[in-house]
Amino acid sequence: MSDMTDPYLWLEDVTGDAALDWVRARNARTVAEFADDAEFAGLRERIRAVLDTDARIPYVRRRGEFLYNFWRDGTHVRGLWRRTTMDEYRTAAPRWDVLCDLDALAEAEGENWVWTSSQVLRPDETRALISLSRGGADAAVIREFDLVRREFVTPEEGGFFLPEAKSDVDWIDIDTVFVGTDTGDGSLTDSGYPRVSARWRRGTPVDEAVPVYEGKQTDVAVSAWHDRTPGFERDFVDRAVDFYSSQRFELRGDGDLVRIDTPEDAGLSVHREWLLVRTRSPWTVGDLEFASGTLLAARYDDYLAGSRELTVLFEPDAHTSLEQSVWTRHHLLLVTLRDVQTRMRVLTPHPDGWSDVPFEGLPALNATDVLDVDPVESDEYFLNSSGYTTPATLLHGYVGEPVESLKQAPTFFDAESLTVTQHFATSDDGTSVPYFTVRRDGAPAGPTLLYGYGGFENSMVPGYSGALGLGWLERGGTYVVANIRGGGEYGPDWHTQALKAGRHKAFEDFAAVARDLVARGITTAAQLGAHGGSNGGLLMGVMLTRYPELFGAIVCQVPLLDMRRYHLLLAGASWMAEYGDPDDPAEWEFISQYSPYQNTDPDRAYPPVLIATSTRDDRVHPGHARKMAALLEEQGHPVWYHENIEGGHGGAADNAQQAFKSALTYEFLWRQLAS
Repeated sequence: MSDMTDPYLWLEDVTGDAALDWVRARNARTVAEFADDAEFAGLRERIRAVLDTDARIPYVRRRGEFLYNFWRDGTHVRGLWRRTTMDEYRTAAPRWDVLCDLDALAEAEGENWVWTSSQVLRPDETRALISLSRGGADAAVIREFDLVRREFVTPEEGGFFLPEAKSDVDWIDIDTVFVGTDTGDGSLTDSGYPRVSARWRRGTPVDEAVPVYEGKQTDVAVSAWHDRTPGFERDFVDRAVDFYSSQRFELRGDGDLVRIDTPEDAGLSVHREWLLVRTRSPWTVGDLEFASGTLLAARYDDYLAGSRELTVLFEPDAHTSLEQSVWTRHHLLLVTLRDVQTRMRVLTPHPDGWSDVPFEGLPALNATDVLDVDPVESDEYFLNSSGYTTPATLLHGYVGEPVESLKQAPTFFDAESLTVTQHFATSDDGTSVPYFTVRRDGAPAGPTLLYGYGGFENSMVPGYSGALGLGWLERGGTYVVANIRGGGEYGPDWHTQALKAGRHKAFEDFAAVARDLVARGITTAAQLGAHGGSNGGLLMGVMLTRYPELFGAIVCQVPLLDMRRYHLLLAGASWMAEYGDPDDPAEWEFISQYSPYQNTDPDRAYPPVLIATSTRDDRVHPGHARKMAALLEEQGHPVWYHENIEGGHGGAADNAQQAFKSALTYEFLWRQLAS
């Protein structure tokens, strides 16, 4: 289907009257069918109570002497930005110092503000740069905030201010930042991100900021940042050529750029005197070849001077990959996955080499990740640990000392008789694909929800969800997570196998898991539902059009579906390294084989599908979801549609919207699969 023959191109007009009238009509139909009775209202309110409860863990980030937190609940719908001390945080009911009340700000300014992020100036900790979006979009307004006065610093007072855009900003000092933003023609890449990074002085117009680097129009983005580590102050520039390839430079005081000569597809970080490189493809250095997924260390200054003395800190094997590496002041924390189950280690550089010891004291059978560290001053860390049936625990400590359980989330659903198991399905090419099941002991075949993503090297690890427990597991449903190719569960190779022409492998993996669930007697095809969003929404579109006989219902959220035009819509151009270029005939050949919008069949039986998106999603264009729903509707397939007018790519701007979205998903699936 070309643009000339696409009858629903008009639905790409995001806020056009005709398009929004179409949206409202379908929203009303979906709400009337699934979200307009006491049962739905009860589920929605139970889920919202989970999202709003004060018993949740208030996760924090340390900045100097304070712990900062952003908090939403039933009273503070938009949220509070606040801080406290560690002594207070240890108590059952910490006293919080509220810095910014977003509900009050939104009311006073007549704006639909949604919190995006904050960046506190260090080490002063007197100012912050706060990002606020309208309705949850990626594009944000950036405003300077005075932490002493508890007020925004207006542009008239010399405050840093950026209007709505997909900007990049980083403190250099109290009067200077690095900035990349929309300053007019040529300032953004084809992907909609900054093409130019500049040094911006307080009190001057942003379009007069002094450029430090300019990328190409076809790049994904350019960014610059300042390393404030005392004794190791440095400036860096990153030119993202595509989603997985970057050129990195040190920006010297005289304006010279010194290339950090590592593979463009490798991950790179600099900490004090150390350079870390994580390979994404095999890398040959001299007579040595390092496999993809290897973590290497070198002395930074020596490396820039030409030395290639590299130390292997982690080497993957068939079962184990590196998930996370994070520095404290003196140590490197490694989180690894062994068959999608996390382990942690502590590596420490010494004059005669590196020590490597297990990180002791972590809960068994949980997924653990590093939330926050202090790489400048201390060896403090905050970890989060949870499982499918185990609520989150916030762990705290200092490397070398016992781990402390600092906060414990409550149990939100009855998991007493639930069992978590791991199985392996065999894909079409013989690859063994792991998946987790969460189900009642001894339960017969019944309603089962299969979740998947399979892209961008994102690993699907176990985690606790009160909404899932209330909406699905407590009803007697089985929950399944498929660790298909395209993710990062087994390192970069697990991802790259499903890139571009290999994309079909992710789809085949998911279908293999679906078949395996039936073969094991866990469910039947009529009782099996599938759920995914974003790249996982593309996965759902392919399941609908290529494997409809495997499923009884599908929920497809914030999806990519028209792969003929995805690169022309919003941030789509930045993902061509993942999917390919539809304008290249050779690459369109393989994309066209699966693109859901181009592969619908009016004569084939499809399971009921709920397609959901957000008007304010400025990452994946809502036109994908709209056009697919319209086409399926025209062809007579059982399709339901819902579009949140707010919410951004996450699909919800506050807890009430998130509760509605979750309840709608589970109610739709339960009605289709349990009847």
